[in-house]
Amino acid sequence: MRYRKAVTYGVHALLAALETAGVEHELRLGTTPEETAAHIAETGADRVLVLWSFYSPDAEAMAAELATVRAHGDRPGVLHIAGGVHATAEPQQVIDAGWDLAAIGEGESTIISLVTALRQGEPLTSVPGLAVKDGDGVALRTRAAPQLPLDAYPSFVGRNGPIEITRGCRYTCRFCQTPFMFGGQFRHRSVSSVREHVRGMVERGLRDVRFITPTSLSYGSPGPDADLTAVEELLAGVKEELPPHGRVFFGSFPSEVRPEHVSPEAMKLLKRYVANDNLIIGAQSGSDRVLAASGRGHDTSPVRDAVRIAVEHGFRPNVDFIFGMPGEDEGDQRDSLKLAADLAELGARIHTHTFMPLPGTPWRDAEPAFIPLATMRELDRLAQRGDAYGHWRKQAEHSARLAETAKAYPRRTRRRRTSD
Repeated sequence: MRYRKAVTYGVHALLAALETAGVEHELRLGTTPEETAAHIAETGADRVLVLWSFYSPDAEAMAAELATVRAHGDRPGVLHIAGGVHATAEPQQVIDAGWDLAAIGEGESTIISLVTALRQGEPLTSVPGLAVKDGDGVALRTRAAPQLPLDAYPSFVGRNGPIEITRGCRYTCRFCQTPFMFGGQFRHRSVSSVREHVRGMVERGLRDVRFITPTSLSYGSPGPDADLTAVEELLAGVKEELPPHGRVFFGSFPSEVRPEHVSPEAMKLLKRYVANDNLIIGAQSGSDRVLAASGRGHDTSPVRDAVRIAVEHGFRPNVDFIFGMPGEDEGDQRDSLKLAADLAELGARIHTHTFMPLPGTPWRDAEPAFIPLATMRELDRLAQRGDAYGHWRKQAEHSARLAETAKAYPRRTRRRRTSD
């Protein structure tokens, strides 16, 4: 496995699936391309499967790494497979970039079936959730991998990291890959499964617990409203498993809170259980017009309320804004800058982003809006005052590259599926 810090959460879930399924395998983690190539060269196995996972902005860099690994470590019997949101959305691009296979969708059942098939000499077309290359280099899909209850596999086994408590998202924002890879409904991990994870972490000497979820206060709810009873059951259960000095982080990185879920009742609940003094709140724009066009599901009013309520209850909000969304004009950007400045006055910090046309989203082919120099200067001023942070300039570079790739790979009719 090409083991990278950026994707450890998903990688740990894949390894946990293999380990809990009892599929025999020997695992080697390559923390650099050179180390990965050395592992391939050194192993005496007849069949070697090399796992890669990456986000869309990293696809070009990972293709260069793949070329390095192939140049120094490849031999007959080695298969390279790419998985994750980018491979799911762009399997043909992944195949053209040099990978042998692309994993489409959720990878737990796919990796179990794939390793089993390789060990038993079964055809790869029998494995669900793959794109395999035909004789002309076209990526052909096998049958879809199932979307199972989240309790079917653990987030990790014998390793550490945030516990995934919700997968999928009913808020189908047009710029976000999550609902289009994992489905437009929530699937929540049970409290008993979460507590089992925490017990294992405590046994390994850990005392801090964090969570992965697209929207923290949606835990336990099938719909748009927060279920605070379910949230409290989760947090109380985790606290019961922790030692007295244990800490729970909820609504902070690597998850966020939707603004309409921030209420005095929710904040009082969190204050009883959590150790974080900040919350990540998704605003995304200060323009009601842009928010509506993006399918965000709220306007700017709950954003102001959320920041005020969070501050009143002792949390510092880190509020996400995306500049350059499709159709955004200078008036929309002024609205965003005005709202950002107002929120900073209330005590928030602004987390600035640049829109990226991410594969697999409705805005995959959308033209990023121009961000004029005046907007850039104002973002820099916010950062210099300590009121804003983020890597929006680097994301602007990614955005331009992704837009070019989208033009090179226009949307196409889905290719036929292979037979088993």
